[in-house]
Amino acid sequence: MCVRRASRQDGGRGMTTLAEAIGQTLAEDGVRHAFGVVANGNVLAVAGLTRHGVRYLSARHEGGAATMADAYYRTTGEVAVCTTGSGPGLTNTATGLADAVKHRSGVLLLCGDVPSTGPRRIDIDQNAFLDSLGVPVMRLTDLATARTDTLRALRRARGEQRPVALCLPHDLITAQVTEEVPAERLPERPRRKAADATGTAAALEALAAAERPLVLGGLGAWRSGAAKVVTELGDRLGALYATSAMAGGLFAGNTWSLGVCGGFASPRAAELIGQADVVLAFGASLDQWTLADGGLLAPEAMLVQVDTAPAPTTDRVDLLVTGDATDVAAALLDGVQERGLSRSTWRDEVTDQFTNLGWDQEPFEEARTDGRIDPRTLTLGLAGLLPEARTLVTDGGHFVGWPAMYWSVPDPAGYVFTGAAFQSIGLGFAGAVGAAVGRPDRTTVVALGDGGALMGLPELETLVRTGRSVLVVIYDDGGYGMEVVLFGDRGADPGSMLFGDTDFAATARALGARSATVRSVDDLAVVRDWQAQGAEGVLLLDCKVVPGVVADCFAGLTALISGRHADRP
Repeated sequence: MCVRRASRQDGGRGMTTLAEAIGQTLAEDGVRHAFGVVANGNVLAVAGLTRHGVRYLSARHEGGAATMADAYYRTTGEVAVCTTGSGPGLTNTATGLADAVKHRSGVLLLCGDVPSTGPRRIDIDQNAFLDSLGVPVMRLTDLATARTDTLRALRRARGEQRPVALCLPHDLITAQVTEEVPAERLPERPRRKAADATGTAAALEALAAAERPLVLGGLGAWRSGAAKVVTELGDRLGALYATSAMAGGLFAGNTWSLGVCGGFASPRAAELIGQADVVLAFGASLDQWTLADGGLLAPEAMLVQVDTAPAPTTDRVDLLVTGDATDVAAALLDGVQERGLSRSTWRDEVTDQFTNLGWDQEPFEEARTDGRIDPRTLTLGLAGLLPEARTLVTDGGHFVGWPAMYWSVPDPAGYVFTGAAFQSIGLGFAGAVGAAVGRPDRTTVVALGDGGALMGLPELETLVRTGRSVLVVIYDDGGYGMEVVLFGDRGADPGSMLFGDTDFAATARALGARSATVRSVDDLAVVRDWQAQGAEGVLLLDCKVVPGVVADCFAGLTALISGRHADRP
């Protein structure tokens, strides 16, 4: 590639190739990390990124690269680049990219594209493909606006909190860009949506009559930076707190936090949530999991949703207050103080119930099988061994109930539940890579089922290659646990769901990780040793768990699928 050197008079830019201009523009606007797989459609663009200081990490699969960029955003709030070639390189991103779309993660997808002269035999309609996933597309076809278009795509991903594709036509990669500087400096973020005065007034009327107010914080509240003002509002009201699963840790350390709302809520926490008469939900999607299929809240409870969306996300919402979570919470706090609303006495009434609130206080009859450990015993045994400064990453599957029930997180940036929005598996190892890169100051703890671990196995090598401090916990029950739980007694072929044990410990050692097979609590001593030695590198635990133990949080779902009534929602 021939690049003309810039003169001192032109500010250090001058004429340069499109690949080089992209890298320079993204680096100057704050992009620090990129994840990808190189091909002829993007390899020179990657060189442009690295020459301008963007750290590039080679994934083993483009789907893994998309999930890495997604997890990086979830843990840092900063946009990362996912870069691939065109055609198959792009289609390989589908599952990870769809999950990022549904999670509203800011990811810039820099991919090769059909030549400006027309499609080749290997090309596909990339616009149609990306549109089907909900990803807006920008194509760099005008060399006179290439820097501006690159900046616009990045700012859109950042401001709208969504993946945006920047497509690079194959024949223009080495073309000379004539635009020396971006023609426009776009705002870092769009203006926050102000609190709706009418909705705020209606919410204040509801709070005036509330006796048992509950504040529910979602991921939107965390991303808005609303945690402080929402907590101040709750304290002024005398409210209890809860979070959506994705916002776990939003009220970490708060005396009056009930933990996660929904299917992951402990029985005692769920009972208190069901007593609330007014629920203020800030930035929470209020899906079937958060509301436990509608059975968690009392039928007469008033549900107030605070969101930037123009319409409620569920029919259960009684009142929608549009606006940014921070602004609405501040407006409500001002209104409560101006009206002199009385403080609820609910906290005083339930103080003694907070001493045994969590799942760790719930007794269970241990399942015993030769050579296998009860997943609850395993998860409880690990709870006291995990470093406090941690990022918890989970894959999808039945096993996710155990970490969600027994392991806390320091804040919402410390929890990356891959596949949750798309209900996929196989993204856990890749998510751990993105989290480890994004937060190297924390130990990454990644939990996976054996099915998902095998599906995403190539990125275990990436994790071993890049992870500074990572604990991998594989719940190995020899099959697809969720399918066994939901369909095992409904005529499904066992051979389609069960595949026996895998020696993950040996596989991990072959890839350069430290590993151990866990069949009892005594085998967890390896974690203490690893911690004592500085918790450096990757330690993988191949945990042979007793199959057939159903997580309490999925009991209601199992009953629903089977057409029976659950004991609790």
